This record gives sequence, structure tokens and C-alpha cells, in this order.
Amino acid sequence: MPISIDIDQIFLEDREHPPSDRTLPWTEIRDGITVVVEPKPHCAEHMRVFRLSAREYCRYADWTAHGARARFFGHIDTSGDDLIMKARAMIAREIADGLWS
Repeated sequence: MPISIDIDQIFLEDREHPPSDRTLPWTEIRDGITVVVEPKPHCAEHMRVFRLSAREYCRYADWTAHGARARFFGHIDTSGDDLIMKARAMIAREIADGLWS
């Protein structure tokens, strides 16, 4: 019988790593604002956070230092919710393709 792999468990296990080593987006809440942190690709200078329901972002360093007072900038096509949905869809495809065991 094949082992059932749960997307939520994959996200939980990724959160066990320090932020700089994570490969999947995660949520953080501060001062009543929920953001989604985009993991840093090897080519990026810094990580970004996106508001959960708005197409706005700021640098993770600014978010950790200033919370809700961090300066957010408009982003033409990405919100935090978009990041989470894309990551979940990617993992679901990889599970279906047999890439997770």
C-alpha cells in the first residue's frame, strides 16, 4: 500500500528549517497584518513578503524590523494568497508525478 503524502505536512516540515533555508512560502502575522513570506531563491538578494490579500510587497528584513509599519509597494500580479496557491499546486503536481515518497 503506497504511503499517503499530505501537502499540509510538507509545509509543516518545511517550517522546521530556519527562514533562510525554507523552500516553500509561509505566513506570518504581526500587528494584525498577515503576510506570506516568499522563500529566497539562490539568485535573490533578499526575501520578500506579500500581503495575504493585496498585491503589495516589502523586503523581509523591513517586515521583521518594522512589522505593520514596514513600507509596502504595489505589485502588479502577486499577492500572498497567490504564492500559497501556486506552491500548493506545484506540490500536488509533484505528488501526482510520483516525485514525493
